[in-house]
Amino acid sequence: MANNDDQFKKVVSHAKEYGYIFGSSEIYDGLSAVYDYAQNGVELKKNIRNYWWHSMVHMHQNIVGIDAAILMHPTTWKASGHVDAFNDPLIDNKDSKKRYRADVLIEDYAEKLNIKAQKEIAKAAKRFGDAFNEEEFVTTNPRVLRYREEQKTVLERMARSLEKEDLADVKALIEELGIADPDTGSKNWTEVRQFNLMFGTKLGASADTATDLYLRPETAQGIFVNFLNVQKTGRMKIPFGIAQTGKAFRNEIVARQFIFRMREFEQMEMQFFVRPGEEMKWYEHWKETRLNWHLSLGLGEENYRFHDHEKLAHYANAAADIEFNFPFGFKELEGIHSRTDFDLKAHEEHSGKKLQFFDHEINESYTPYVVETSIGLDRMFLAVLSTALQEETLEDGSTRTVLKIPSVLAPVKAAVFPLVKKDGLQEIAQEIIEELQWDFNVLYDEKDAVGRRYRRQDANGTPFCITVDHQTKEDQTVTIRHRDSMEQERVAISELSAKINKAVSYKTWLGKK
Repeated sequence: MANNDDQFKKVVSHAKEYGYIFGSSEIYDGLSAVYDYAQNGVELKKNIRNYWWHSMVHMHQNIVGIDAAILMHPTTWKASGHVDAFNDPLIDNKDSKKRYRADVLIEDYAEKLNIKAQKEIAKAAKRFGDAFNEEEFVTTNPRVLRYREEQKTVLERMARSLEKEDLADVKALIEELGIADPDTGSKNWTEVRQFNLMFGTKLGASADTATDLYLRPETAQGIFVNFLNVQKTGRMKIPFGIAQTGKAFRNEIVARQFIFRMREFEQMEMQFFVRPGEEMKWYEHWKETRLNWHLSLGLGEENYRFHDHEKLAHYANAAADIEFNFPFGFKELEGIHSRTDFDLKAHEEHSGKKLQFFDHEINESYTPYVVETSIGLDRMFLAVLSTALQEETLEDGSTRTVLKIPSVLAPVKAAVFPLVKKDGLQEIAQEIIEELQWDFNVLYDEKDAVGRRYRRQDANGTPFCITVDHQTKEDQTVTIRHRDSMEQERVAISELSAKINKAVSYKTWLGKK
């Protein structure tokens, strides 16, 4: 685990050093669990958002986007259940004075059991080699069976207790399992209690007449309250989807792990409206579609897994997470939920407005069911950054730090260098910049030796470096260097735009089969 901790520390420091993420209002000692995206970070974030938007909205004729306001009528949150049920179970350690989410402590314990089972399987695979039958081993080996059974029992008991709001049993489970404070090893715990996560604010000129509002804790409700507006103005027929990206706010008490869990974060959500009875078909469709989107970026198939929920939210009849292998282990990256007709029915009831769809094909009016895909943009950013950061030992024994961000997402697509600062090479480099910047985010760099400039751009995540040299003046060609392979090739200036475009286009990445 130490190596992973080291890797995570490297990711955090690299993010600051190379202009990806700064602590918010750092000159005033910052604000806990709030971060600012710096000059490279804002580009990467925008590129991830656009990659999602293009695949979700532009590539589907029956999905459209909206951008709803952060502030909504307060009854919205009563209808959605957030006022009464948007809580986290928290527990304090009396010795360390640290606060934890009780469910996360138990889930981490269960994941350790899973890791133990995986180690047994890996040991056996090594021992038996080609003759190893994993399926038979997993279903017959007493150790693996014991770990898996305990994991299942622990998670099912926690789910039952949280469902019944039996917080005393959640604490009892923590004590029975001997779960200790991860930092200090102390097992001296307080009771478990619920804490509402919504940020309150006021709307109005004076304190006496101000209306109590909330900063939205999710973006989905903005879609539901606009369901009929979009359906009618867009002449949408079921099945259809509404997508949205935007800020959401949660008063996370236990906000750790850098940008993984923040108080102000960004979501990318799509609510897909379907006929009642067809939701499970679409639920499976969107699970597969969303996993394929992740895999298109080439971050490694082994880094993703599905996790089906033991405890379903009050509105869901099926829910799964796509988990990603972050430096601190597998954690939720995206949720796919079958939300039934809970949301539209709740808003219909609280608003007194009919939110139904008349289906001409079956001559029937009904409240659509909803399948949701919801991904944290900041978590996706962290998944990309932590996988991309690599240290490589080169053939000559030296090392390089390289940020292998998928080129479609890279903040800067190409850096253009004059080999030396004379003989008119700077002017040619500037002309190349002026041509390329119409289509790509590119930068000019003339400081230091070319080798050092390459290293700087490697650490920055720039896929291509273009060097203008004396030969350029003779034949209008330049050297283009590829970040990942470090290979160099000679290319005509006139071909640069097409070459970069092929490497970074949506068609190249999303069109992979």
